[in-house]
Amino acid sequence: MLTGEKQNSRSESPSKVMSSGQLANQNGEKDWEHVSNASSPASPSEYTGPKLFKEPSLNKFIIHNALSHCCLAGKVNESQKNKIIDEVEKSSTSHFLILLRDSNCQFRAIYTRDGQSEELHRLCGVGPRAISSSDVEAIYKYSSDGKQFNTLPSRTLSMSVDAFTIPAHLWHTKKHGTPKKVATPK
Repeated sequence: MLTGEKQNSRSESPSKVMSSGQLANQNGEKDWEHVSNASSPASPSEYTGPKLFKEPSLNKFIIHNALSHCCLAGKVNESQKNKIIDEVEKSSTSHFLILLRDSNCQFRAIYTRDGQSEELHRLCGVGPRAISSSDVEAIYKYSSDGKQFNTLPSRTLSMSVDAFTIPAHLWHTKKHGTPKKVATPK
C-alpha cells in the first residue's frame, strides 16, 4: 500500500506542480501577470556578453617607441625626438600617424587624423599641412619586437596603421622665383 501513498502525494493540482515561471490558472492557461522576467532578454545596461564596440586605443606608446628606437634613435636625434614627443603628449588626439619620406622609413612628420573628413593634419615636422587619405601611397605598422616598420598590404587607413608614405610629387612644392629682369637696350 506504499505505492498508493506515493501516488496520492504526486496527484496535486496543475497550478501547484508548475514552477513559479510557469504559473497556470484554473483553466490551465499561463498567468502572464505573475510570470517572472527571467527568460526575457536583458536590458542594454544589464548586457554581460562580449563587447560589440571597442573604444579606439591610444597609440601614443607605439609612436613613442617608433621614434625612440627606429625613426629618431640615438643621441644625435635626441633633441628633435623630445620636441616631437612633447607635441604628441600635448595633443588631445587619440591616434597619431608618422609620415615617412619613402620605403627607407626616414621620419618626416607626425600627423593626426580628422575622423569626419578623413583628412590627415600635420601636428609637427616637415611635410604637407594636410593630406587626403586618398593620397596615401603605402601604410605601415610598427613592430615593437623587431623595432621596425612592416608594410601592410592595404591602402586603407585604419586604427592599426602607425605610419604612411605619400607619392614623390607631393613632396615637391612649386617655388616661385623672382622674375628675371629683361635687359633694356641703352
